[in-house]
Amino acid sequence: MAGDTQQTRAIAGAFVAARQEARALDGFPGVQPAVLADSYKIQDEAIALWPTEVVGWKIGRVQPHQVEALGAERLAGPIFEENVWVANGAAVNFPVFDKGFAAVEAEYVFRVGKDAPADKTEWSAAEAAALIGAMHVGVETAGSPLATINDLGATVVVADFGNNHGLILGPEVADWRAKLAKGVTCETFIEGQSVGAGGASDAPDGPLDALAFLAGHLAQRGKPLRAGQLVSTGAVTGVHDIRIGQHSRVSFNGSGDILCTAVKAVGNGRGFS
Repeated sequence: MAGDTQQTRAIAGAFVAARQEARALDGFPGVQPAVLADSYKIQDEAIALWPTEVVGWKIGRVQPHQVEALGAERLAGPIFEENVWVANGAAVNFPVFDKGFAAVEAEYVFRVGKDAPADKTEWSAAEAAALIGAMHVGVETAGSPLATINDLGATVVVADFGNNHGLILGPEVADWRAKLAKGVTCETFIEGQSVGAGGASDAPDGPLDALAFLAGHLAQRGKPLRAGQLVSTGAVTGVHDIRIGQHSRVSFNGSGDILCTAVKAVGNGRGFS
């Protein structure tokens, strides 16, 4: 589909309409992209169609069996302003597409403290760390109207906003540099049952490397990181499917818990029942 602007716009329009109408898709709405460059063209078209502002970005992993063919280990997608919720101790309701895909992912979230240079496309972890204004704990609410999105692979994930449907922002982590140096851990529960545990540190291939990837990636797309944006750096306990009506708790050892409940999404992509 390289160079097929009409098809790119049609696919983007189909995903945007399905999200705004809270309507599941039976399959990918067109020819699946073979390369990530085409997927990001679809994503850019969809961002242009979406009526609200991008306030952050999620970072995900390319599945191991696709890394060599696609030439990438990570991927990115936008987070829109209406899909950010602040955890305040009570359970946060988040929308889920009926008959679509939904998951919760424990994340460490960076708040960008200053604008990244627009022309800097190569970043080290140390350089990326200098962009950080604060670190929070959080939960990415992954979601798509396409139930098979992850099964179809990274090119499809990227095409539909990186499979993001929101971010629950938890407390700021005080003295985050020292804590990340020592390592931080968390555990995810669904309906009271542990479904995964993990952690992050400042070692290679952690959140700082993820931020370095994103800073360079966005500069190449002409969308450099801006002060105030939120960066969800990647799932640290895994990607955990969740159904409408189910409850999740993510326990960040020493940084509090985030409680959330999956509820049915309704039209316009902004609300839920």
